[in-house]
Amino acid sequence: MTNGSTRSLRGGLRVAVLALLWGSTFLWIELALRGLSPLQVTFARCVLGALVLVVACRLAGHRLPRGIAVWRHIVVAAFFCNALPFALFSLGQQSVGSGLAGVLNATTPLWSLALGLALGSERGLRPVRLTGLLLGFAGTILIFAPWQTTGAAGWGALAIIGAAASYAVAFTYMGRTLVRKGTPTISLSAAQLVAASGLTAVAVPIGGLQSIDPGPTVVVAAVVLSVFCTAITFHLTYRIINDEGATSAAVVGYLLPVVSVLLGAVVLGEEIGVRVVLGMAVVLVGVGMTRRQGPAVVTEERAPGEPAAGEPAAGEPATHTPDARSTDLEDVR
Repeated sequence: MTNGSTRSLRGGLRVAVLALLWGSTFLWIELALRGLSPLQVTFARCVLGALVLVVACRLAGHRLPRGIAVWRHIVVAAFFCNALPFALFSLGQQSVGSGLAGVLNATTPLWSLALGLALGSERGLRPVRLTGLLLGFAGTILIFAPWQTTGAAGWGALAIIGAAASYAVAFTYMGRTLVRKGTPTISLSAAQLVAASGLTAVAVPIGGLQSIDPGPTVVVAAVVLSVFCTAITFHLTYRIINDEGATSAAVVGYLLPVVSVLLGAVVLGEEIGVRVVLGMAVVLVGVGMTRRQGPAVVTEERAPGEPAAGEPAAGEPATHTPDARSTDLEDVR
């Protein structure tokens, strides 16, 4: 087997493992909720995930970021990317099955595109992507079924859609304020979960002091959710982006709903109606259409005043430097 074939096989296995871990998140949340409250699940997920990443950070020879300015950005990112969506997922899955939760989570690219349009960072939107955006939201409405007084979606689905939108806000914010600023990715990830743990701890006295039922299933679910589905998935995602590019990493997003639906049906025996299945299909088609890129030049999203990748900053000589993303992501290894 050639080196190219070996790398391809390794990359495919990595994508498959990441899809399984990330897609199974909703199954483990469902099981953890059998003995823990939504806030307790969120707190455990943040604390244990932070512990894993802090240890990994130290073993890699790095330390947490320093400076008030960067920590302000980290706290904001931790709220929108970790504390808030983790809590909303746990709240939503009290009434929504794990399979449907995974599909609703797939609307994150739709919210990202909508946010980009609102902020002006998406220019020259092609008709196929605009159609995909509208189609994705139509599928979401079909799943949510607001015309029904009761249904598979209800307020739980609304909470999960809110979590997906929160991810979109977080990714945009992180791209503008944290990524490619000279701090190793592993340090940012660890610090972000540390901050999320602190934010969640503040809310524990409000809704996290209920009695718990620490049965074996609940404990295993909480540990797997925290270690594998929160901490390790971050590491694997960055490795895929570093080694194979963002396109290969994006493939995982298409696999998540498939994994969540299959696990929900096989492990938990969840039933999905025809309307929900149709809505799921519409959402996935819409997301796929929004990911299509045309031959037009894509404007890179960056903070005001920040030079584009490969361009020198004002007053600096034009010298060739390695790709910042590759350098930063190499620190995750």
